[in-house]
Amino acid sequence: MPKPLDKRERNREYDQRRGSARERGYNARWQKARATYLQRNPLCVMCQKEGRVTPATVIDHRIPHKGDQQLFWDTGNWQALCKPHHDRDKQREERGRFQTVGEDGWPI
Repeated sequence: MPKPLDKRERNREYDQRRGSARERGYNARWQKARATYLQRNPLCVMCQKEGRVTPATVIDHRIPHKGDQQLFWDTGNWQALCKPHHDRDKQREERGRFQTVGEDGWPI
C-alpha cells in the first residue's frame, strides 16, 4: 500500500498540476484591473457584513473560474476581501466546510 503524502507534498503536487499564477491569468493586465477594482471597492465585503470596516487587499472570484477566462474577467464575479477572509473563510466555503452563522452564533 502506498505511503500517504504529507500536506506539503500534496500542496506541491497540486501546484504543479494547476500551473503558475501567470499561466492562470494573473499577469500585468490582471494587476491593473485589480488595482482599479480595489480603488473603487476599498472595503472587505465580508467584514462589512459583520459590521467592521477593513481595507480590502484581495479580489476574489465569487464563483471559482477554474481557467474559464470569461468568468475570470467578469467583474460581476469579483468581490473585494481582506486577506484573512479570503484565505480562511472563503476557502472553507469553497471546500464545503463553512456554514453561515447567525447572530446567536449557531449555524444557519
